[in-house]
Amino acid sequence: MMKTLFKIMASLMMIISFSGCSDNDEPMPPSTLPVTYANIDGIWQLAQWNGQPTPEGTYCYIVFSRKERTFSMYQKFDSMYPRTITGTFVLEDEDDANPMRAIISGTYHYGMGTWNHTYLISELTEEGTMLWTATDDETDVCLYQKCEELPEEVK
Repeated sequence: MMKTLFKIMASLMMIISFSGCSDNDEPMPPSTLPVTYANIDGIWQLAQWNGQPTPEGTYCYIVFSRKERTFSMYQKFDSMYPRTITGTFVLEDEDDANPMRAIISGTYHYGMGTWNHTYLISELTEEGTMLWTATDDETDVCLYQKCEELPEEVK
């Protein structure tokens, strides 16, 4: 009787342990973060623009400083020579009920004006990506990837 009960218990344990497994487990969606000054602080590289990778030989890195609310943009995108552009930026709540989205805008130093667009940051992930869409042109979409440091050739 004891042997039979033991076999039944062992069989049940085996069935239960396999019932939670699946061959077609779908990947977990990225974990999103609220869009705050602290969460965007750091170095970001433009990885895709309008669904396409940045063209070879070009780059754009933005370094955000949350405390001073300043940015430094290192780019070789719209000129044949690399350049550094600095300024200030502001985050505004896109929707008070949704802290996962915010509007970002910026002003360049030295009287160079404001950014061409304001952008909706609609996705900021723990995995280190940030999705921007121009508020006045939904076809202008930028995907940024978080970086540990600026490459030497960019500095």
